[in-house]
Amino acid sequence: MLGSTHGTLTTDARRARVIACGDGRPGPAVHGRAADVDDLDVSGRALYADVPDLDRLFRPESVAVIGASDAEGRPNTGITRQLISWAERVGARLHPVHPTRQSVFGIPCAPSVADLPEQVDLAVLLVADPLPVVDELAEAKVRFAVAFASGFAETGEEGAVAQARLATAVRRCGMRLLGPNTNLNAFEDFRQDLDGPAIALITQSGHQGRPVFALQELGIRLSHWAPTGNEADLETADFISYFAERPEVGAIAAYVEGLKDGRSFLLAADRAARRKVPVVAVKVGRTETGARTAASHTGKLTGADAVVDAAMRQYGVIRVDGLDELQDTAALLARARPPRAEGVAVYSISGGTGAHVADLATAAGLRLPVLSEARQAELHQWIPPYLSVANPIDNGGHPVGDWRGRKIIDAILADPEVGVLICPITGPFPPLSDRLVRDLVDAAEQTDKLVCVVWGSPVGTEPAYREVLLGSSHVATFRTVGNCLTAVRAHLAHHRFVRDYRSPFDDAPRTPSPSFRKARELMRPGQQLSEHAAKQLLRAYGIRVPREQLVTSAAAAVRAAGLVGYPVVMKASGAQLAHKTELGLVKIGLTSAAQVRDAYRELTDIARYEGVALDGVLVCQMVEQGVEMVVGITHDDLFGPTVTAGLGGVLVEVLRDAAVRVPPFGEHDAHDMLTELRGHALLNGVRGRPPSDVDALVEVILRVQRMAMELGDQLAELDINPLMVLPRGQGAVALDALAVCR
Repeated sequence: MLGSTHGTLTTDARRARVIACGDGRPGPAVHGRAADVDDLDVSGRALYADVPDLDRLFRPESVAVIGASDAEGRPNTGITRQLISWAERVGARLHPVHPTRQSVFGIPCAPSVADLPEQVDLAVLLVADPLPVVDELAEAKVRFAVAFASGFAETGEEGAVAQARLATAVRRCGMRLLGPNTNLNAFEDFRQDLDGPAIALITQSGHQGRPVFALQELGIRLSHWAPTGNEADLETADFISYFAERPEVGAIAAYVEGLKDGRSFLLAADRAARRKVPVVAVKVGRTETGARTAASHTGKLTGADAVVDAAMRQYGVIRVDGLDELQDTAALLARARPPRAEGVAVYSISGGTGAHVADLATAAGLRLPVLSEARQAELHQWIPPYLSVANPIDNGGHPVGDWRGRKIIDAILADPEVGVLICPITGPFPPLSDRLVRDLVDAAEQTDKLVCVVWGSPVGTEPAYREVLLGSSHVATFRTVGNCLTAVRAHLAHHRFVRDYRSPFDDAPRTPSPSFRKARELMRPGQQLSEHAAKQLLRAYGIRVPREQLVTSAAAAVRAAGLVGYPVVMKASGAQLAHKTELGLVKIGLTSAAQVRDAYRELTDIARYEGVALDGVLVCQMVEQGVEMVVGITHDDLFGPTVTAGLGGVLVEVLRDAAVRVPPFGEHDAHDMLTELRGHALLNGVRGRPPSDVDALVEVILRVQRMAMELGDQLAELDINPLMVLPRGQGAVALDALAVCR
């Protein structure tokens, strides 16, 4: 697979790897063919990935069960029984395989794979070591295999080696493998009596998918469950790509412990975004403890969570924290139509409830528009005038004896600014709550706007809930306000995202720029560049730096200051200097030749005392007016080169106000990076300061991205700090830079 795991390869080597992998298997395919150079970005990473045809994995016509058993007390017996039942449901012919049995549960048993009566689509391996069976399956031209066996990468280094051998054998024969360390979730009993868009489920831990699977009991359809296990071959990305192309899938829900390959995941998420299919995911690893636990469970590299989080947002993957949020958000996104408007109205039978939910909704980032005076007047025909109907709408008690309740709901839904109606019912209060529920369901059936009900009763056995709300496919029902608001926010954000989505892979550069050829000559493998050399690197990519000269004597420093123009800054320049300010190796605001001479002597004396080798002293133009930012490149083990932008200066590590993106990305994403910053307002101009040249800052971010893509395999780290962003129209200047070569 391509991605950051091959980060040490050169660009040429990457291209060769994609066209024909070292193990003989073609690289990522495009529309059924091996990738060629036009399918790679300038870094040699794939721009497209084929959609695996997994139809016969989930709906095989014939199945072989290797190691089938009907002996009492044997673990394989229960599994065999479940597989027989599943095969009957899906209409597949099942063939038990066992070397010493004539039959299993009355079904004739083949002694080996070679003796199967027909070519099978799927082999289920109930053996402790699946590796010896792989070659037999390949000889029999079996397309898919499922391996339940554990003891692989999840157990440590020795297990990881065994898993690598298994993966190599599978790739060599062209078969696709689910597992190892997977389970029976793919062969569950899915309800066939439900209709409407379905949820497709992906989990690395089978038990974690149970809450989503249980949604079927609430009338929400599930179409597939892919328990990926250790992902020696088939991975989460494969299933996202496959499910995104299935017409019955309305949303993809995923529980992810570790991503196998960063680029594969991005390509899969990109495919889902192009198809407008929402992906909702729990991703383990937000904390150090969670990351360590995930690694021990699946043998995966969890990855730096900030990068994972940014990559998911970048491609529209909706990340949630709890399994309850996963099920509620996926259910809403699978079934709800695109919003007509983004305004949210809160309708309640209690002023306190309405105010509370309105507070929570606003804090969640939802917009509650104030209803027009005309709309409020209309509502006051049926609601007493002393109650507020501006939004939230307080009815003081939903009418139960006549038609007024339905009129109220219809009037709210008729408002053009309202796209979502949320009605919190904190507890059952018959007959009022029963009539309110019935009116909401009836209104929802007549509108194309989203109607959400929060049924807050802890019991959940009331007829209004069990029979009326859950019996409606038009009302989205929740048990908590928090989950309702999380799901509504995700619903609005998803449709906003896919409406404007343009795949960055379409515009990714495929050939090196002239800058790359200049920059490559500056690389010093395994070394940190001096500030002077790092700034030459920036110049090669068109990033502005101050006027400056590198000098090696006090006299030359004075001449340079005259050419640069007073006042000047003087800095020691050396390959091993990372934090010059702390060592006293920066002098600012020098206004005379005498100060320049003294500064030169002081800088070289300090360097000599500290044992720091210098290539000279920089005499630089002094740039004062602007906002100090940082823009840089780091290398993530999972995604490869990433680009970071944030507030800079000497407090950069204290403020920790930064945003990250994974290339490729466009101008819109670069702007979004800046709006994510807590200190974004500084760029707009505060306390009388003029607005900053944000366009110039975005241009620097995009040029650094190009550098990351072209030099990512050679450049381990780049820091432009500070990048001084000048007032609007005046540009941005890189005052300092640090570059470390791989």
